[in-house]
Amino acid sequence: MNYRKLGRTGFEVSGVGHGLWGMSGWSGSSDQESLAALQLAVDLGCNFFDTAWAYGEGKSDGLLGDIMARNPKKRLYAASKIPPANDRWPALPEYKYQDVFSPKHVFNYADKIRKQLRTDTIDLLQFHVWDDSWTNEPDFRSTVEKLKHDGWIRYFGLSINRWQAENGIKALRTGLVDVVQVIYNIFDQSPEDELFPACEELNVGVIARVPFDEGSLGGKMTIETRFPKDDWRSGYFGPENLAKTIKRVDKLKEIVPAGMTLAEMALRFILSNPVVGTTIAGMRKLDHVRQNIAFGDAGPLDKALLAELKKHRWDRTPQRWSD
Repeated sequence: MNYRKLGRTGFEVSGVGHGLWGMSGWSGSSDQESLAALQLAVDLGCNFFDTAWAYGEGKSDGLLGDIMARNPKKRLYAASKIPPANDRWPALPEYKYQDVFSPKHVFNYADKIRKQLRTDTIDLLQFHVWDDSWTNEPDFRSTVEKLKHDGWIRYFGLSINRWQAENGIKALRTGLVDVVQVIYNIFDQSPEDELFPACEELNVGVIARVPFDEGSLGGKMTIETRFPKDDWRSGYFGPENLAKTIKRVDKLKEIVPAGMTLAEMALRFILSNPVVGTTIAGMRKLDHVRQNIAFGDAGPLDKALLAELKKHRWDRTPQRWSD
């Protein structure tokens, strides 16, 4: 396993981290399978795990707590997220900060997360949504400083809204934010424009999420793919997005090098960027764990291929179906 420094946290984290969203809200998940996949990831050297209270109302936090308890001699890094009190994704400037992340709400959920993780101090606690219009709110600063001062968290982070990579840079400049989590993949390359340079300047760690564009860059979806109605992907890959996505995926398949899969190319594209600390892949299946960790160990893509992949950038704006 290759390890990379997560900004100023100093954490040496696995290049391929484990994302737990699919273990508590997507179709086909089972706790037994999820725990087996998490343990295999630990055994193969993965040490960074990203969860959130919203993933099953604390369910994925609890699964991660189980794994950490089963591996007390291994340093596993737990990252979780506070849900917005108004239960709205993404954050919008018209929402008032106090209605989304009041001190009472933040400390209530931070405590719930600590109990599920079975720890007094959370390695990385993030706000699950953010809008930069809230940056100068006094409670934002006082809440983060108190969480750290009282030992509830080691570091604080923001999860940046989908396709709004610049909507967080103002907050980074307060010095309160140690890590950002942002969508970054072959299609979604906009973080390279302004966010990543700011992270380099400020030594802010980067977690790249959605490495496979919710599944399309895994290479197995087709125009006929359908998800159950209770699966979030059924909306994301609905009629407004599926056909456009598959068309672009098919173009990518034409340039996958011999001996490589689209999924490998997608994951290694992300890890070819030295600004990225870790990329979190959803890995419920044992084969996916072995596969993704092997991809991460393969190293960066060659410069010619990276240059070609730049042409597949797809700039998008938030839509009703993308929330």
